[in-house]
Amino acid sequence: MGKTRRTRRTQRLLAAGVCGVALAALAAVPAQAHAPAHRSPHWAPKDTGVPEARLRGLSAVGPDTAWVSGTGGTVLRTTDGGASWRNVSPPGAADLQFRDIEAFDARRAVVLAIGEGEASRVYRTDDGGTTWTESFRNTDANAFYDCLTFFDHRHGLAMSDPVDGKFRMLSTGDGGRTWEVLPSDGMPAALDGEAGFAASGQCLVASGPRDAWLATGGGARARVLHSADRGLTWTAADTPVPAGDPARGVFALAFRDRTHGLAVGGDYRADQPSPQAAARTSDGRTWQSATTPPPAYRSGVTWLPHSRTAALAVGPTGTDLTTDGGRTWRTLDTGSYDTVDCAPDLGCWAAGEKGRVARLEK
Repeated sequence: MGKTRRTRRTQRLLAAGVCGVALAALAAVPAQAHAPAHRSPHWAPKDTGVPEARLRGLSAVGPDTAWVSGTGGTVLRTTDGGASWRNVSPPGAADLQFRDIEAFDARRAVVLAIGEGEASRVYRTDDGGTTWTESFRNTDANAFYDCLTFFDHRHGLAMSDPVDGKFRMLSTGDGGRTWEVLPSDGMPAALDGEAGFAASGQCLVASGPRDAWLATGGGARARVLHSADRGLTWTAADTPVPAGDPARGVFALAFRDRTHGLAVGGDYRADQPSPQAAARTSDGRTWQSATTPPPAYRSGVTWLPHSRTAALAVGPTGTDLTTDGGRTWRTLDTGSYDTVDCAPDLGCWAAGEKGRVARLEK
């Protein structure tokens, strides 16, 4: 056992060292970083074999293991760095859209299907997707679930657009095997037209054992709601990301701790500009616009592991990097991705339309 522990510790230290080298290289990338990819860490596309699927759900377990989900009831898993993908889609789910997936390791994962009424469902697997159990099916015609998140391997939340004037929260305490609707007493009233965006599985995120954040748009103001007690009570904060239209708002969030967060979004319509498409917070309560935001709408964002200042944002027109905690962003790549996620050992992945998946490589 002692030898095993020493080996695992060595592996973690090596991973952190690789991470540090990669982050240093990323920070040195010039603004015109979509020039020759071999000069710096870059997205290396992986053939998933499902060009018909749009993959908006993504969970990075490590550099070798990742799960993705999307249209057509699609769920895929790789354990060899993307060299091959196993189609582990739940049977009978071809009509569903799996917009969010949260994996605990190579065998255990929870996936969320979005939509009105019974189209919103949750499935769980404990055997790498060989079998799935449907653990929740929405029976309220007014509910539409967008995202889910986990605090740890047991406790998690799922979020629905407002029902009776308030966002609805589901809670699990057994890893997604069972779910219950939380009381709405501690949830602020939703704005007229306010909702979440099921664009990348990042409209609901968690950091630490109890803190969760919910991103909104569609209303007069784009807001971020925060809970410090696993979804029982919430406070709302306005962001400078433009709203006032059903297509505008905050689409994705990332928090590296309970006070430092990033928000990205804009207007998802390709013919509309997205000024102020990113914001940041350093106190967990107030939000400031990025000084130099991404040049267009972005739907996904993630902090790079072992860094206090570096993060990636993705969208249909490209990938952007910040190395100063979200104050300024610069474009690294012009490929189309909807979502991005990094594991603690710098296994960073992106996914999107036409079955596109890529891993960050040197």
